[in-house]
Amino acid sequence: MPKLFFRVHLLAIVAWFFAFVAAQAHEVRPAIGDLVTGDGTLELTLTLNAEALVAGVNLDGVIDTDQLDGSDAVDALRALAPEDLSERIRAVLPEVVNALDVQAGGVPLDPQAVEIEVALIGNTDLPRDTRILLRAALPPGAQTVAMSWPAEYGTLVLRQQGVEDPYTEYLSGGQGSGPITISGGDERSGPATFLGYVPVGFDHILPLGLDHILFVLGLFFLSPRLRVLVWQISAFTLAHTLTLALGALGVVTVPPAIVEPLIAASIAYVAFENIRSPEMTRWRPLLIFGFGLLHGLGFASVLGEFGLPQDRFLWALVGFNIGVELGQLTVIGAMFLLVWMALRVDEGRARVEIGQGVYAVLILLFLGIAYAVGQTGWAAGLEVDPIVFLAPLAVLSALCLASVTLVDDLDAYRRYVEIPASAVIGLIGIYWVVERVFL
Repeated sequence: MPKLFFRVHLLAIVAWFFAFVAAQAHEVRPAIGDLVTGDGTLELTLTLNAEALVAGVNLDGVIDTDQLDGSDAVDALRALAPEDLSERIRAVLPEVVNALDVQAGGVPLDPQAVEIEVALIGNTDLPRDTRILLRAALPPGAQTVAMSWPAEYGTLVLRQQGVEDPYTEYLSGGQGSGPITISGGDERSGPATFLGYVPVGFDHILPLGLDHILFVLGLFFLSPRLRVLVWQISAFTLAHTLTLALGALGVVTVPPAIVEPLIAASIAYVAFENIRSPEMTRWRPLLIFGFGLLHGLGFASVLGEFGLPQDRFLWALVGFNIGVELGQLTVIGAMFLLVWMALRVDEGRARVEIGQGVYAVLILLFLGIAYAVGQTGWAAGLEVDPIVFLAPLAVLSALCLASVTLVDDLDAYRRYVEIPASAVIGLIGIYWVVERVFL
């Protein structure tokens, strides 16, 4: 295949990759439920994305309303004035409350809406919070309360307030709370809290943390050499662990409006520095440490959405952080496996024909799975559409195919894999800077 023909097609693939990954997401956040009992009453304060409830869409496993058939209805509701959305919420609230199946001592309760507070209209690509206060009388002698959270309502972080050793749980997939002791005492043990927060941290990287994934890939595409990776990952891990702890403790608080654009800028910087120099400069670990401080604040904002159990704070924090590290290592491990054959061919340790066969199969495999997923609708219940990952993997496989095919060119792996991949990551970073500051 002529080199010019090959390169033109590679540029087309990379451009498509950039347009695909940079597409705007219409985010969904977990709902928060604060449960208070006292003076013979139960109060449940829900902070949630009410537009999805009003539209009647199924949020089970969804973080992006663009995945939904009713995404246009959700977007239209996000543009409603607070008083208009409040009226729409009151119309569907009896059905919602009935689905919660709130009970005390096995006796069904009938919570009534005391207050509905809708945030002002903001960026309709982002969720706005609605606060709904429900109140019900407790039957005499009730010792426990319980409730359900239907799968179609998404995820709920349920937190008991005002008692010793309060109940805190992450409910998803139609999970119920089980009996919650009114006087408290249902808090998880330290080890159980630790184990519960490990998957939360992992989930924040894979599949939810696209910005953190791209930053880690920016580190990887400087050089696959172990020594270079260890220096960079160690600096990043140390830094984000520090600010994650300080942010979760409330010692350092920086608004997301500042942190998020800076995180995007850090992605662009490391990616474009990869293009400028193939070697790790003496200042790069220090810069990555600084960028890691920003990413730690980003992680802390995620924890801030649902809080950490105060009596098990350290257990939860360490569990979340270990989950984050496992997610990052998974990204690096998967990427190394994908480019391994291209590296071997580039080093003269594997035949070109074998590399071409491996990457041709991988391209067909990733695209075939993506097509099958799109045709069957199998991804409708997943947190992130698998195509978001399958399409870039197919593109990267195409870049590796170019590397092994044109191995006679000087620094073929760097020219056809590291530089194009870094360019795409850098462009996405710039796009996010603009989007998070101006759009």
